[in-house]
Amino acid sequence: MTKFSKLALTALFAFAVMSTTASANAAKGQKLYSKKLKGACGFTGAKFSAKHTQDEWTAIHKAGKMAEEIGKICPKATNYKAKYDNDIYDFANEFASDSGNVPSC
Repeated sequence: MTKFSKLALTALFAFAVMSTTASANAAKGQKLYSKKLKGACGFTGAKFSAKHTQDEWTAIHKAGKMAEEIGKICPKATNYKAKYDNDIYDFANEFASDSGNVPSC
């Protein structure tokens, strides 16, 4: 391999890794739940995420109704912002009632 092709391959790999880590994830959603919603909801993240199955969380997220659903589950959550949707969705979907996973918050 030439130096240029090695450099190009390395750059492509680095770009792929960086774009993956920049997306939403369940760990960030768990931190957001703990900081922004746990006090307002009054229950743990396990109970929150278990309110729906993974399919139900996916349907809610695809419909763009995460904020509305969080308002139903946690009526006192007035500090929730739509920019949290992807991370909270990843958290709720990862630990949904049918996932078998239990969060630590």
